Amino acid sequence: MEQTKSRGIINSFALHIIAMVIMLGDHMWATLFPYLNWLTCLGRIAYPIFAFMIAEGFFRTKNFKKYILRMLVFALISEIPFDLIYGSTAFYPYHQNVLWTFMIALGLMRFLEWVKSKGGIVRYILASVAACIVGFVVGTLTMVDYYGAGVLVVLLFYFTRKRNFLSFIIQFAFLYYVFVELIGGYYYPVTIFGHYFELVQEAFSLLALIPIWLYNGKHGYLAKWFKYFCYGFYPGHLLILYIVWQILLKLA
Repeated sequence: MEQTKSRGIINSFALHIIAMVIMLGDHMWATLFPYLNWLTCLGRIAYPIFAFMIAEGFFRTKNFKKYILRMLVFALISEIPFDLIYGSTAFYPYHQNVLWTFMIALGLMRFLEWVKSKGGIVRYILASVAACIVGFVVGTLTMVDYYGAGVLVVLLFYFTRKRNFLSFIIQFAFLYYVFVELIGGYYYPVTIFGHYFELVQEAFSLLALIPIWLYNGKHGYLAKWFKYFCYGFYPGHLLILYIVWQILLKLA
């Protein structure tokens, strides 16, 4: 698959570390420190970075079947820890973990690349529209994390992979629409110079564009163990947080 490089200063390794640390803080807020709202505000940055890395990983992978199979295996592994955190039960069918969101997007990107290989700009445009509709509907109906909007965010980075000013404008505008207008969420009252306004919590997601735009297209540190650490970190930290959370609840 093709690769894109830029003059940024952040590589893939650094992006993964940033996203994982921020995600950990967000989930610590959801379990251990619900009174530290700044943790979840900062946590809004994680998903767009992960979505970007999924799109980037799609183009970089040498074996798509192995890539999506790994995603499937860890999606299954992650489901019980995820359900314990969000549903307080080992089986909670009303919200699925984020790896399922990524798998839907990966399937749609694979489909679009297949259509592209057949040639025809009109066919590709129609397929792109159909993919966005299908992704939104399937993601919403299956209740994956971030629902259909989450699938569209991954597709956004697939469509805007050319690192130019137009792509950056589209990314900012789309993320603003998705996270501020579509998802919304909690509002924080803010007064600046006597003027009152409400700040949408999900608006912090837009800050993810800073490290994304600084991405240089390089791997950085590359080792097989780290790749699997990134996959295992998701279910692993959820399970550890749940166990610690339950212990503290019993001690309280």
